[in-house]
Order: sequence, then structure tokens, then C-alpha cells
Amino acid sequence: MQVSFACTEHNLKSRSSEDRLCGLRSTPLGSCPGGGQGGNGMGHHHNLAPAPIAASQRLAPVAEDVPAARRGLGQDHSLHMPAHLRTRSTAACVLGPLGVLRGSPALFLKIQPNPVSMNILFLKKQQHLQSRDRDLSTAPMNLGKSGLRVSCLGLGTWVTFGSQISDEMAESLMTIAYESGVNLFDTAEVYASGRAEVTLGNIIKKKGWRRSSFVVTTKIYWGGQAETERGLSRKHIIEGLKGSLSRLQLEYVDIVFANRTDANSPMEEVVRAMTFVINQGMAMYWGTSRWSAMEIMEAYSVARQFNLIPPVCEQAEYHYFQRDKVEVQLPELYHKIGVGAMTWSPLACGLITGKYSEGVPDCSRAAMKGYQWLKEKVTSEEGRRQLAKIKELHLLADRLGCTAAQLAIAWCLRSEGVSSVLLGVSNTEQLIENLGSIRVLSQLSPQTVSEIDSLLGNKPHSKKEARA
Repeated sequence: MQVSFACTEHNLKSRSSEDRLCGLRSTPLGSCPGGGQGGNGMGHHHNLAPAPIAASQRLAPVAEDVPAARRGLGQDHSLHMPAHLRTRSTAACVLGPLGVLRGSPALFLKIQPNPVSMNILFLKKQQHLQSRDRDLSTAPMNLGKSGLRVSCLGLGTWVTFGSQISDEMAESLMTIAYESGVNLFDTAEVYASGRAEVTLGNIIKKKGWRRSSFVVTTKIYWGGQAETERGLSRKHIIEGLKGSLSRLQLEYVDIVFANRTDANSPMEEVVRAMTFVINQGMAMYWGTSRWSAMEIMEAYSVARQFNLIPPVCEQAEYHYFQRDKVEVQLPELYHKIGVGAMTWSPLACGLITGKYSEGVPDCSRAAMKGYQWLKEKVTSEEGRRQLAKIKELHLLADRLGCTAAQLAIAWCLRSEGVSSVLLGVSNTEQLIENLGSIRVLSQLSPQTVSEIDSLLGNKPHSKKEARA
């Protein structure tokens, strides 16, 4: 299905959509969603041709007139504008704040990687990380273009906390991470049926760390078995987050993520519910997880139209064999609307470590109950091809004087727009090894990155580059 996204101020083009395009409702030509409850969530645009360039620039001045650092989340951005720009015309209302089209096939953007800008950002990030001689794992970065500072490496709790490892081991991992400068801890209501949040909360309470010194994130979607206990309805977002806070024994989380999209919940309802929990002090920010670029842009446009709070971050899977979204789509969102990337599974569920080279060990994740999908993936034909490439990457890591895991994590960190990489470890040795990955960044020269791309053979390219 071919869809496109039109934006008067960013000159974006079109690309094929990856995910669903559903729930979009058309309104009659000339109607204006205004900004009240009766709106459908996004602006309409039916004909860009008659509008002169100067006028189109005046229609959506916020992103260009107001520096990103000054645009507060959920604030009335018009207060920062010159007086003559504060009142929207009917044409501006039809276009919406970014000229986004709703109820039209034109609702997406063509996102092409910019090698020059990516190299510049990589070098800046590398210099920033190398400038920290002490506690390199801190190397704080802003989460997207928000003001929240997070460590480049975070500790995740998927599979491990409340399930694979003991509470004592979980405490040891958190202690080492925190004392090494990691300030980001991620969990979800669904992890170990809520036990991961309980374990995380107990450790935080026991350690007595200052709440202002670390960041806790959780994800909402799968809560219980009842229909009202899952999804992104206003009811479940609010009640689900209250349940998470109770298990975590916290007054608030720093970021609440929507753990996937919900076809049954209108985007406006989701954004309004996220804005509500933030305004109530239950969360500081909200983000998305496993959303498409189109869906993130839709949420952003709804937020801007109704003066709500937009998402600041997308959680996405990213490793050697999962690249397109983080390397092609998210960098454009980062530059245009400030959405950062927090990535997970840098070792592809352990595949990159080489532990599955000789089969599936009994103590591995792929051997656990409920992870038959991972075992099938590892033993598939595609899995065997990936393992062959991993052997070559192990040789490269040996040449660089680091482990394969450290090389893989450093490779993830070098990507444009990635604010933090979440680690999943089951023992202290793995954690200490992974924390050393930041020191490997200095060895990731353009030549080394090109060599990795050649070994993988899956570097994302735009359609234009492919035709050439």
C-alpha cells in the first residue's frame, strides 16, 4: 500500500508504509477539526498547490520559530511566537500544525538516510563519550530532544527480573549498574506478569537511592486477562499505570511507554490519556514502543493540534540483523519532531554472543518455557546464515581487542538518534562486560563500520540509491 506524508515546513516526501493504516476517518472538504472534542485528531489538507510558499511557512511556525530546547512538552507553543503568528487562519486549521493529512492516502514520509549527517553525529557522540574518563557508562545523552538526561546504557528487566534470575542477583546487577553510572532502568507491566516491577521496586526501596538520581520507565498494554485490562484505552492506560506504580512502590515513573499500537483505541484518546497521567504527576514523559514512524507522527500531530503532550521516545529493537527502522526512519523523526530512540536486544536475544553456535544450551533463553519462537529462529536456515556472519564478526572483535558483545553494543550506540541502549543480562560478569562496550566506540572508525556493513550485507538503502 502506497501512502505519503505532506509537510509544508519540512519538505518531506513519501515512502511505502510498513504497518497498518487503519482507523483514519475522512471529513468533508473544507471542514476544520478546530481543537475541541469534536475534532478527529489531525488536520486535513486537500490542495497544497494554491498556497504560496510564504503563507505555508506562516501556517506552522512553531517548529522553526521556537528552538527545540525551548519547546516545553504540553505547553502553549504560541506563547513563544510573534503576535502576528499566534492566530491560526482557516487554512492553517485545515492543514493542521504540520500539514498532516488525515482521512487521505497521503499520510507518510519518505525517510532517507543522510550519510554526511550520520557521520557527523556519530563523531560528535564518539567525542562526547570519549571525553568522559570516569564512569564511561554514564556518558549522559538527552533523550531525543527532551531535556531528560539518560545514560547511554540502561538496564532492562525483560526475561531476567522476577523470572530467570533470583532477586539477589537482580539486586547485584542494579547495584553494579548504578554505581557504574547507569541511571536508566526499564520494565513493563507484562514482564513476568508484574513480578519484574515488584523486584525492581523492592530493590530501589532497599537501596535508598535518591529518586531524582535515576530514571525508571515502564510500558503499558498487556495487564490482565480481561478485555479492559489490556490495550491503550484511557481506562487501561490510567489503571495500568496505577498498578505499575503500586508494584514499583513509586509515586511516579519518568517515562510511560505505550507497548504497541492499539487498533481499537483512537489516537486522540491515547494521547489525551498520556497527557492526563503526566499532568496528574504519575509520569514525567511518555513514549512509544514498536510503533511505526507513521503512527508516531500521527500521535505528534494530534498532540500539537489539541495542545497535548507528544511522545519523546520510541523503544525499538536494534541489532546487526534488525536495522531499517532505527537507521532509516527514526533519525528523520529525531530531526523533525525530536523523538529519540531507546533500543533493546542489542545482542539479538543472545544470538550475537555465539552461545547458539553449537545448538541451544539448556540454560539459555531459547531453552526457557515460552521461548519456543526463539529456539525455532536460532535453528532455522536464516538463523544458521546469521550465525555464520557472527563467526566473522567474532574475528573482527578479536582483532579490535574486545568481545563480540562489546562490539555489537558499541555498534548500536554509534547510530544517529540512539539515546540509550538497554542491556539484558543474567549475571554480573555479563553486565561488567557489556558496560565496557562504550570504550570500544573509539575503535569504530568509518573503515571498521564499513567492514561490518560488508560482513552483514544488509545496510539499509533508500529506493533512489537502490535504483542507482
